[in-house]
Amino acid sequence: MIVKEISYVLKDGRKALIRAPKEEEAQDLLNCLRLAAAETDFLLRYPEEYSEYTVENEKAFIKRVNESDNEAMLLCLVEGKIAGSCHISWDKAIKTRHRAHLSIALLRAFWNQGIGTCLMQELINIAQNHPHILQMELAFVEGNIRAQKLYEKLGFRITGKISRAVRLKDGTLLNENFMVREIKK
Repeated sequence: MIVKEISYVLKDGRKALIRAPKEEEAQDLLNCLRLAAAETDFLLRYPEEYSEYTVENEKAFIKRVNESDNEAMLLCLVEGKIAGSCHISWDKAIKTRHRAHLSIALLRAFWNQGIGTCLMQELINIAQNHPHILQMELAFVEGNIRAQKLYEKLGFRITGKISRAVRLKDGTLLNENFMVREIKK
């Protein structure tokens, strides 16, 4: 699904653009995901785990998402560089098509600029404008207070957790918390 482009100004005055990814940005998107994974333990992959992702596979993924009627991906570009991305998807099955699933990743250099809020608000807009979606769901790793506060600010609430869901390289085990935001219809 292609979403209308949105321009806005970051807290520091720089201009940002939110839009769907383009196939020719596949390598830049992979680089962004690898860097984001290197900057925090709160994403579910380590940077080296992206080595199996090829540019061709990423191009195919971007093409599939852009042509889909049950998912969308958004990039935030600042000064022409990818600052972060987010994704929303939902089932086509009648029993579960009311549930949208979200994910987001943002490079540390762009934290505290309002990008996460803007990206999440666009995902909320997509969900609110879809006739079947009644709730949005996401998960975050225990200790990611910044993400938790963002999600709570936007109306998400914790509904459960999986204990010991994430194991870091040093053996540390972290819980994964689940959140839901209901869409009023």
